[in-house]
Amino acid sequence: MARKLASIQIIKDIHPIPDADVIEVVSILGWKVVGKKGEFSAGDTCVYFEVDSFLPIDQRFEFLRGTSYKRNDFMGEGFRLKTIRLRGQISQGLALPLDVFPEITSAHQEIDTDVTELLGVKKWEIPEVQGTFGTSCGAFPSWVSKTDETRLQSVLEVLDEIAGKPYYISTKMDGTSVSMGRRDGEFWVAGRNIRYADDGKASAWQMAHNLGLPDKAKTWDKDYTIQGEFCGQGIQKNPLKLFNPEWYIFNVIDPETHIRLSLSKMLTFCEANGLQPIPIEEKGEKFPYKTVDEMLERAEGQYASGSTKEGIVIRSIEPMYSPVLRSDMSFKVINNKYLLKQKD
Repeated sequence: MARKLASIQIIKDIHPIPDADVIEVVSILGWKVVGKKGEFSAGDTCVYFEVDSFLPIDQRFEFLRGTSYKRNDFMGEGFRLKTIRLRGQISQGLALPLDVFPEITSAHQEIDTDVTELLGVKKWEIPEVQGTFGTSCGAFPSWVSKTDETRLQSVLEVLDEIAGKPYYISTKMDGTSVSMGRRDGEFWVAGRNIRYADDGKASAWQMAHNLGLPDKAKTWDKDYTIQGEFCGQGIQKNPLKLFNPEWYIFNVIDPETHIRLSLSKMLTFCEANGLQPIPIEEKGEKFPYKTVDEMLERAEGQYASGSTKEGIVIRSIEPMYSPVLRSDMSFKVINNKYLLKQKD
């Protein structure tokens, strides 16, 4: 499911912030957003910009310059939206009245319409550092889907879809996505956006060789793709405090169906190939959580290292199509305490 960084949404409700005279909190989808007092009424239409949006230089966003302006060689310059706390209230994203954007004509004003491209919004991303992770030998494999789970607050209906169904919750490890696999007899390794050359420079390739995966792959009955979180020194400030890198597997993709293996089959595959699966925190026959607040509380916690945990990922035990996500049933809940600690 493609992420809608900027979209047309409805103000669900409005609540005051104690001791705040000029700001209040509005609810949009499952998000809480601090805005100017009196700017909206419940039921109003707005343009909502999600956290991780990178807004272009535009006079309409200049009020963000003091808190959100960023510039680098990769992204250029603009305004990055992240989770913040104002007068004790967590705020995630930005809501602005529809009439601020005359370029959004009546043809684009239907609720949930994606206006990301129309408004020049990008996702805030920091590129992979090739000197650390390896030498590029091409783009990310076209036959593999990138790993980017949807946040619960943007798709509240998934709680109804998975309610009462077998589920598991895994720890969201704080690293970088690494995928490996076999394709037409060739073993390949990729980061989040590029494939790496096997030239002795890529730590992910070194991991593959240490695990003996290129040879093990020759014995597989199919051209599986393995995806996991690569964690260690030099990656996201190493919150797990690892001395040696670790690769935590969360997906094994069947090349015939193009969907992940079930939890039990993934764990069996990992055991057979000497791989470390992602930590499973909880599993059960009936998904019990009903609200965003319950899930946000469930996402809190720490890694064994004592660092604040990034969050959790929720999945059906068996692959299950989600009409809301328009993909497999898999979504994430990020720990707000983790988000508030982010500096970049």
